[in-house]
Amino acid sequence: MPPKPWKTLSTRLVYQNPWTKVREDIAEMPNGKTTIYGVIMCSDAVGVLPFVDDDHIALVRQYRYVFEENQRWEMPTGGVNEGEDILAAARRELIEEVGYDAADLQHLCTYYTSKSIMQETAHLYLGRKLTQTAAVPDETEFLEVGIFPFKRVLEMVIQSEIRDGMTVIAVLHAARLKDQRTVI
Repeated sequence: MPPKPWKTLSTRLVYQNPWTKVREDIAEMPNGKTTIYGVIMCSDAVGVLPFVDDDHIALVRQYRYVFEENQRWEMPTGGVNEGEDILAAARRELIEEVGYDAADLQHLCTYYTSKSIMQETAHLYLGRKLTQTAAVPDETEFLEVGIFPFKRVLEMVIQSEIRDGMTVIAVLHAARLKDQRTVI
């Protein structure tokens, strides 16, 4: 039998900017007691693992402010704009960040990026049949693009050189598909 749901008694917006909102709820738990609950709300996110050919992937790296790092590679990812179709957002992020468009976007999975305090759903894709275009990063993106053998990218994930959750999940799904001899 599933656990009983909590009941939201009140909610108030604490903070917002163009990318994030933070709300504070008072929730009643199944035992009748109340608790404060903070929730970070973001738009849906998309990520594309772009195969430039059967064995090579385009990745990006940029300075990540929260972790004060600039050496880690990741796949193109970003947020879905309000009213934007998820596939259109995936294609837009791919073009913006690595300068490729994909004729084929294969859905890998949809998941919650954090199940307890963050309300964000990520949609991951494999990009294939790429055509090169001009990359047009948004005003907060300063990117380096690299092409890597898939085996090297998988090794980077296994050794925790790549730590971005969206990239880790997409690479592991792609490896699973390759192991099943499914055409990627």
